[in-house]
This record gives sequence, structure tokens and C-alpha cells, in this order.
Amino acid sequence: MPKNTIALVYDFDKTLSPRSMQNYTVLPNLGIEKTGVFWNEVGKESQKENAESNLVWMRKIKELAEDGQKLITKEYFKKCGRNIEYFAGVEGFFSQINRYVKQASHNRMAVRHYIISAGLKEILEGISIRREFYNIFGSEYHYDHSGRPIWPKVLITDTIKTQYLFRINKGKENINESINEHMPEDARPIPFENMIYIGDGISDVPAMTLTKKNGGRSIAVYKPRKRKGLSICKQLLKANRVDFIARADYTKGKELYGYVTATLDLIIKRFEFQMKSEGNRRVLSP
Repeated sequence: MPKNTIALVYDFDKTLSPRSMQNYTVLPNLGIEKTGVFWNEVGKESQKENAESNLVWMRKIKELAEDGQKLITKEYFKKCGRNIEYFAGVEGFFSQINRYVKQASHNRMAVRHYIISAGLKEILEGISIRREFYNIFGSEYHYDHSGRPIWPKVLITDTIKTQYLFRINKGKENINESINEHMPEDARPIPFENMIYIGDGISDVPAMTLTKKNGGRSIAVYKPRKRKGLSICKQLLKANRVDFIARADYTKGKELYGYVTATLDLIIKRFEFQMKSEGNRRVLSP
């Protein structure tokens, strides 16, 4: 039977929120007033040591806390999520999209919203819009008996994001579930053609490309009045990595909302066609 679940998958930093999530509370609380300097240091060390940048910043945050004798715990990170700001329209976007799909499909299709982020899942679990998401995937620390982070437990990078797209596709969203075994396309709960991926830049290219190559759609967003972000999005569009580019304004009636709903219309029409085709086959079967 045709699959009736749609997945909207989002990056987080600079996609739903204007800045990196650590910039709002974590870094300032650790004495970092100029967060740009911190991220420049992360980049330089990554290049010098040939290291994964996400491991570098996770280690540096841990070291800053230890040097400043600050206790950072899973609960502390979750509280930091409360201070995150969002692009215009984000907070009302998800319920509006849910209603749109319900009405446009005559209640025959539903939407699940996901985040796949290289940032900390612990922070994302505390964001004000957490209830809007079916699942959130992010990097995580392992904590010792006192609650202090001691080692990365889960690491999400540009290419590892694609693993989680397959997890959504196959319905194996627990990291302990293997996704390597073959699963027939018609057994997968959310086909790629029912997916829309929304990201902001180069770090999203593997996920955008995988989604598009498998029949889904990708959208790149950029911060309003930021020429660099717009330039990157234009490059992605020219390279056919994405279907649309738009300002990161999720307000109903704005261009991004229009691109998302136009894509949803396409998915819904395809579902209706598949339903009619399946019904026709049943009528004609002996």
C-alpha cells in the first residue's frame, strides 16, 4: 500500500535558529564572550591536527568547564535550550504544516517533523519547540557518576546525517538498531519520496543530495540580509543539490512556506495517484 507518512527533516543551527545553539548560553556561561573566536579556534585546531571539528568543540567545552570549575550536566544543557531564539515564524510553522497536510490530503496523510543536528541533543531536548518533533538526533556526551560529561557517546557529522535519514526511511530510529540489512522499498514506512530536507549550507550537502537522489526534495535557507549565506544557497541550487532556496522566514505566506506547501502538494498528489492505481489493480485482479 502507498505510504501515508511525510517526514520534514531539519538541520538546526542557522536553519531553525540564527546562531549555533552553544552561543546562546553554554559558551557565555563558560566565560566566552566572543563566540566567534571560539569557533575560529575550533576550525584552526581541526585543520592543524587533522581532527573532526565536532569532536574538537565537544572536547573544548568539557575542558573550559573543568578549567573554570563549572559543573555542566545533562540537565544543565537541557536548561540552556530554553534560551535559544528562532527565525521568524518557526514557532507556529509546525502546527500550520500539520493542518495543511491534514486538510490537503483529506485526513489521509500525516506529517512527522525531525531534527538531525551536529549540535548537542541534550540542548535540543530543552528547546521550547521540542514537542513539535517526532524525534531529534544530535551529538551526545557520556556522563560519569557525578553527571559530568567525560566522552562523546554519539557524534553526528555532515556524512553521518545520512545514516539518520535511512533510519527514518526504514523506521529504525534507535541507534542500536542495525540499518544494514536489506529492507524492500515497499516495507519502508517513510519512503524518500515522502521526505523534505531543510538545511542552510555546505554541512547539509550529503543529506540534501541523498534525499534528492532518492526522490525526495531539499530546500536551502539563508539568514536574511546575509550575503554569504545567500551565495552558498545559490551555489547549492546551481549544483542541483536543492530544489529551492529561500530566506529563513517560516511565516505563513512567505516564500519558504510556499515552497514547502508546494512540495507537500506534490507528495499528496502522488499518494492519491498511487492509491487510485492500487485500487484499480484490486478491481482487475481475479
